[in-house]
Amino acid sequence: MQTILENLNPEQRSAVTLPAESALILAGAGSGKTRVLTTRIAWLIQTGQISPSGIMAVTFTNKAAKEMQARLSAMLPINTRSMWIGTFHGLCNRLLRAHFKDASLPQTFQILDSQDQLSMVKRLMKAHQIDDDKYPPRSAVYFINSAKEQGLRADKVMTYDPTSRQLAEIYAIYEQQCQRDGVVDFAELLLRTVELLTVHQPLREHYQQRFRHILVDEFQDTNDLQYRWIKLMAGSSAAVLAVGDDDQSIYAFRGANVGNMALFEREFQVRHRIKLEQNYRSHGHILDTANALISNNVDRLGKNLRTDAGKGELIRIQEAGSDTQEAHWIVEQIKELTRQGMANCDIAVLYRSNAQSRVIEHALFSASLPYRVYGGLRFFERAEIKHAIAYLQLMDNPHNDSAFLRVMNFPTRGIGAKGQETLQDTARQRSISLYAAVPHLTGKAGTTLSAFVRLIEAARFETQMMSLPELVQRVLEMSTLIQHYQLEKEGEDRIENLEQLVSAAALFLKEEGFDPHAPALLGPAGTAMSAGPALLQPGEPELIEADAALATLMSPLSAFLSHASLEAGDNQAQVGQDALQLMTVHSAKGLEFDAVFITGLEEGLFPHENSAKETGGVEEERRLMYVAITRARQRLFLSFSQNRMLHGQVRYNTRSRFLNELPDENVKWLSPQNNHSWFAAPKSAWDSNGNYSESFNFQTRSAKQPEHHIVVANDHGWRIGQNVQHARFGEGIIIKLEGSGSQCRAHIQFNRLGTKVLDLSVAKLEKV
Repeated sequence: MQTILENLNPEQRSAVTLPAESALILAGAGSGKTRVLTTRIAWLIQTGQISPSGIMAVTFTNKAAKEMQARLSAMLPINTRSMWIGTFHGLCNRLLRAHFKDASLPQTFQILDSQDQLSMVKRLMKAHQIDDDKYPPRSAVYFINSAKEQGLRADKVMTYDPTSRQLAEIYAIYEQQCQRDGVVDFAELLLRTVELLTVHQPLREHYQQRFRHILVDEFQDTNDLQYRWIKLMAGSSAAVLAVGDDDQSIYAFRGANVGNMALFEREFQVRHRIKLEQNYRSHGHILDTANALISNNVDRLGKNLRTDAGKGELIRIQEAGSDTQEAHWIVEQIKELTRQGMANCDIAVLYRSNAQSRVIEHALFSASLPYRVYGGLRFFERAEIKHAIAYLQLMDNPHNDSAFLRVMNFPTRGIGAKGQETLQDTARQRSISLYAAVPHLTGKAGTTLSAFVRLIEAARFETQMMSLPELVQRVLEMSTLIQHYQLEKEGEDRIENLEQLVSAAALFLKEEGFDPHAPALLGPAGTAMSAGPALLQPGEPELIEADAALATLMSPLSAFLSHASLEAGDNQAQVGQDALQLMTVHSAKGLEFDAVFITGLEEGLFPHENSAKETGGVEEERRLMYVAITRARQRLFLSFSQNRMLHGQVRYNTRSRFLNELPDENVKWLSPQNNHSWFAAPKSAWDSNGNYSESFNFQTRSAKQPEHHIVVANDHGWRIGQNVQHARFGEGIIIKLEGSGSQCRAHIQFNRLGTKVLDLSVAKLEKV
């Protein structure tokens, strides 16, 4: 007994030795919650309160379940494989296998993974002649899973318009097909189990009597259906130990309901709430910063992390002039950390949005630093970027068969497998490219493929005098890639990545010394693309050579495509190689590193601009920032930039409100604070919803503007880059001035409302 409990701190010991009743454990980051969970199970078994078969432990990942089993095996001589320890989906699968007849399933029912589910939806939509452009299959899958997670069958889904009615019909068709095939998807595992336990009283009572102790990890991440499942399994007598941290609830977009923790306390009549506040991961300055930040959230269950590891290093905060400068600063700091002996794999660079990784990846690539994108793909390896690159490759060379095959039917144009096969056969027989083979096709395949070729020719003709960023932007529009992803429920990240491709093109021109205004399809000597549109034959020159010596030089587009290929494949960290870790903050949850960089701390980016539109959105963003901070063990670096190239445009930024919520005694500004080019409102300026308070009186500040922002003032004394306050619209920054005298207008990017154009002769603005 003493051996099991002797390495626990007082809080952990209290949690492990709780009486046999429901309790809530508030487990802070790095507080040893896995140790508490496994030791609680071992203690219950060792003290004879329950046998291993009477315990059920629920986790969110297979990795966590396996770790729990391994730790238990090390504590007690028991067979943990027979115990009910697993994920929600895994345990539901186990129950349904045992009671397949009662669940109206075949004994050998199969489970569809995410890709299988999408493939089935695509097949069914095609068979029922449902337009997959108007109703993207991914959106249909999202609709189906969301409905199931709410406990709704197809005939119970509320429909309000033609779109929701069509999606509900797809759900019904899919549901019928799954039943005929004897297959279930992940969401169905949970829903089918809840339905079975709800209607089958003897079965429900059997499991309620069997499992007298139920332990649930990461309780803050449970959705409504998972909570219903827990209630059904527990009944009125089981002791449920809920372990979680409301300050780390960051998955509302997946359906997680942080309110389940408070609901659990009420419905299970919890008398014991224990806080695990002793942190075994981070140094003091890091924890003090995290505590101060999260204290700005309301309706918390409340806790404060502490450590015996000492204060450690101050948190470094860097203000950069641009996102490129920010990335180069990160590279230099990483080099210094590795010179001091820190391994690359112990360093993480975190960002709020996947699109931010591009400029960071480019800086690491240029510095020959190996890196790995955790839980995702490198920028130039992402599917949407590969699609866009394929279109650009066809701009540069229509006879590129690989590029042609990739996008001739993406987005969908009705070019079926048979038509593609016919095209490839024709090209092979005539020893010509796919592009050149199109005119030789007849019938539907010839018609649809000819339309695609005309699209490529029109794009080449229209963009022949455009600069590289303009060409990329126009190709994204003409290809309809952005429109395609706008129809997807989760297409926002992909659209952001596509827009970042325009920024990548602009940065490439600058770094490689190309004329930023030179036509992308022209060589540096002014060679001209042959006028079109017209079908080009293999071997025909695409450029009219004005000078034989200069004809070998690459056009800006060709050079950019070569750069993209090299950056996608070069410096790729090999398995087992010591590499830097790049990831979104969401992906970082559950991980820890010696040094962490949190980048892009600007209003509209982190917190994300969408958070202001959602109830509790800013509080969830603050929890996300809290998670990011508590990933760091020894060193923490925060950074932001005065301007950032996003979506193909330069954005002038105000620093994140989160930076202003950090205690002065825990941070070190690497650039003088009185040199900041913007105004960060104090805590009293924000209301509980993350909006500017109407009662707060903004005071004018005399902070000196950075020299690179200063522009000759106009008649009213305003300048580009100047921070202003509007009584109605809040704080913003002037990004453009036009006109003079009484006709002068300012384009102002406001933190909450985006860009507005104001007449300076009547607008009531204050300098801040």
